[in-house]
Amino acid sequence: MPVRLDATDRKILREMQRDAGQSLDEIARKVGSSKTPVWNRIRKMREAGVMGAQTVILDAEKLGFDACFFVLIRTSEHEADWQARFLHALQNRPEVMEAHRLAGDIDYILKVRVANARAYDAFYQALISEVKVHNVTALLSMEEIKSTTELPL
Repeated sequence: MPVRLDATDRKILREMQRDAGQSLDEIARKVGSSKTPVWNRIRKMREAGVMGAQTVILDAEKLGFDACFFVLIRTSEHEADWQARFLHALQNRPEVMEAHRLAGDIDYILKVRVANARAYDAFYQALISEVKVHNVTALLSMEEIKSTTELPL
Protein backbone atom coordinates (compact mmCIF):
# COMPACT_ATOMS: atom_id res chain seq x y z
CA MET A 1 0.00 0.00 0.00
CA PRO A 2 1.54 3.33 -1.04
CA VAL A 3 2.45 5.78 1.71
CA ARG A 4 1.08 9.31 1.48
CA LEU A 5 3.87 11.78 0.80
CA ASP A 6 3.67 15.52 0.37
CA ALA A 7 5.89 17.73 -1.80
CA THR A 8 8.46 18.22 0.99
CA ASP A 9 8.70 14.47 1.63
CA ARG A 10 9.34 13.94 -2.09
CA LYS A 11 12.05 16.64 -2.12
CA ILE A 12 13.73 14.96 0.85
CA LEU A 13 13.57 11.57 -0.88
CA ARG A 14 14.98 13.00 -4.13
CA GLU A 15 17.92 14.48 -2.23
CA MET A 16 18.55 11.32 -0.22
CA GLN A 17 18.47 9.02 -3.23
CA ARG A 18 20.77 11.40 -5.09
CA ASP A 19 23.25 11.37 -2.19
CA ALA A 20 22.35 9.87 1.19
CA GLY A 21 25.72 10.94 2.55
CA GLN A 22 24.66 14.58 2.70
CA SER A 23 24.36 16.12 6.12
CA LEU A 24 20.94 16.80 7.55
CA ASP A 25 21.73 20.53 7.35
CA GLU A 26 22.44 20.24 3.60
CA ILE A 27 19.22 18.34 2.93
CA ALA A 28 17.17 20.80 4.98
CA ARG A 29 18.68 23.75 3.13
CA LYS A 30 18.02 22.17 -0.27
CA VAL A 31 14.40 21.37 0.51
CA GLY A 32 13.73 24.75 2.13
CA SER A 33 13.16 23.58 5.68
CA SER A 34 15.02 23.31 8.95
CA LYS A 35 16.91 20.37 10.40
CA THR A 36 14.43 19.08 13.02
CA PRO A 37 11.34 18.86 10.77
CA VAL A 38 13.42 17.18 8.06
CA TRP A 39 14.79 14.67 10.57
CA ASN A 40 11.25 13.92 11.82
CA ARG A 41 10.03 13.36 8.25
CA ILE A 42 12.98 11.06 7.50
CA ARG A 43 12.32 9.10 10.70
CA LYS A 44 8.62 8.70 9.83
CA MET A 45 9.42 7.59 6.27
CA ARG A 46 11.92 5.04 7.59
CA GLU A 47 9.37 3.72 10.08
CA ALA A 48 6.81 3.44 7.24
CA GLY A 49 9.30 1.41 5.20
CA VAL A 50 9.66 4.02 2.44
CA MET A 51 13.44 3.96 2.89
CA GLY A 52 15.60 0.90 3.40
CA ALA A 53 19.19 0.63 4.50
CA GLN A 54 21.59 3.35 3.42
CA THR A 55 24.40 1.93 1.34
CA VAL A 56 27.20 3.02 -0.94
CA ILE A 57 27.19 2.36 -4.68
CA LEU A 58 30.49 0.79 -5.68
CA ASP A 59 32.11 0.85 -9.11
CA ALA A 60 32.07 -2.82 -10.14
CA GLU A 61 34.65 -2.47 -12.91
CA LYS A 62 37.15 -0.62 -10.72
CA LEU A 63 36.83 -3.49 -8.26
CA GLY A 64 37.52 -6.12 -10.91
CA PHE A 65 33.96 -7.22 -11.71
CA ASP A 66 34.23 -6.48 -15.44
CA ALA A 67 31.54 -8.83 -16.73
CA CYS A 68 27.81 -8.34 -16.32
CA PHE A 69 25.60 -11.19 -17.50
CA PHE A 70 21.84 -11.28 -17.78
CA VAL A 71 20.83 -14.88 -17.26
CA LEU A 72 17.49 -16.07 -18.63
CA ILE A 73 16.20 -19.21 -16.95
CA ARG A 74 13.41 -21.51 -18.07
CA THR A 75 12.33 -24.30 -15.80
CA SER A 76 9.88 -27.14 -16.01
CA GLU A 77 9.83 -27.28 -12.21
CA HIS A 78 7.21 -25.18 -10.43
CA GLU A 79 6.77 -27.02 -7.15
CA ALA A 80 7.27 -25.23 -3.84
CA ASP A 81 10.27 -27.41 -2.93
CA TRP A 82 12.11 -26.55 -6.17
CA GLN A 83 11.31 -22.85 -5.76
CA ALA A 84 12.63 -22.89 -2.19
CA ARG A 85 15.89 -24.55 -3.30
CA PHE A 86 16.24 -22.13 -6.22
CA LEU A 87 15.64 -19.11 -3.97
CA HIS A 88 18.16 -20.45 -1.46
CA ALA A 89 20.75 -20.99 -4.22
CA LEU A 90 20.31 -17.43 -5.49
CA GLN A 91 20.41 -15.82 -2.05
CA ASN A 92 23.68 -17.60 -1.27
CA ARG A 93 25.42 -16.37 -4.42
CA PRO A 94 26.88 -12.86 -4.04
CA GLU A 95 27.36 -12.71 -7.83
CA VAL A 96 23.57 -12.39 -8.23
CA MET A 97 22.85 -8.67 -8.08
CA GLU A 98 19.18 -8.99 -9.01
CA ALA A 99 16.72 -11.81 -9.57
CA HIS A 100 13.21 -11.48 -10.95
CA ARG A 101 10.42 -13.99 -11.56
CA LEU A 102 8.79 -13.19 -14.87
CA ALA A 103 5.53 -13.62 -16.72
CA GLY A 104 5.88 -15.06 -20.21
CA ASP A 105 8.24 -17.55 -21.86
CA ILE A 106 11.17 -16.92 -19.50
CA ASP A 107 10.64 -17.87 -15.86
CA TYR A 108 13.49 -15.92 -14.22
CA ILE A 109 16.05 -13.30 -15.12
CA LEU A 110 19.21 -12.74 -13.09
CA LYS A 111 21.73 -9.94 -13.20
CA VAL A 112 25.09 -11.53 -12.41
CA ARG A 113 28.32 -9.57 -11.86
CA VAL A 114 31.60 -11.48 -12.14
CA ALA A 115 35.23 -10.86 -13.08
CA ASN A 116 35.12 -12.65 -16.43
CA ALA A 117 33.61 -15.50 -18.49
CA ARG A 118 35.50 -18.13 -16.49
CA ALA A 119 34.00 -16.78 -13.26
CA TYR A 120 30.55 -16.83 -14.87
CA ASP A 121 31.05 -20.48 -15.84
CA ALA A 122 31.96 -21.34 -12.24
CA PHE A 123 28.78 -19.57 -11.09
CA TYR A 124 26.71 -21.43 -13.72
CA GLN A 125 28.18 -24.83 -12.86
CA ALA A 126 27.52 -24.27 -9.16
CA LEU A 127 23.94 -23.16 -9.79
CA ILE A 128 22.99 -26.10 -11.99
CA SER A 129 24.58 -28.53 -9.52
CA GLU A 130 22.12 -27.28 -6.88
CA VAL A 131 18.90 -26.91 -8.85
CA LYS A 132 17.56 -28.44 -12.03
CA VAL A 133 16.77 -25.95 -14.78
CA HIS A 134 15.34 -26.66 -18.21
CA ASN A 135 17.20 -23.98 -20.18
CA VAL A 136 19.71 -21.25 -19.36
CA THR A 137 20.70 -18.43 -21.70
CA ALA A 138 23.44 -16.02 -20.65
CA LEU A 139 23.68 -12.63 -22.30
CA LEU A 140 26.87 -10.62 -21.80
CA SER A 141 26.31 -6.89 -21.45
CA MET A 142 28.74 -5.18 -23.82
CA GLU A 143 28.10 -1.70 -22.41
CA GLU A 144 26.06 -0.30 -19.55
CA ILE A 145 24.20 2.62 -21.07
CA LYS A 146 22.16 3.64 -18.04
CA SER A 147 21.99 2.42 -14.48
CA THR A 148 20.29 4.20 -11.63
CA THR A 149 18.82 3.47 -8.25
CA GLU A 150 16.80 6.70 -8.29
CA LEU A 151 13.02 6.49 -8.61
CA PRO A 152 11.32 9.22 -10.67
CA LEU A 153 9.75 11.12 -7.76
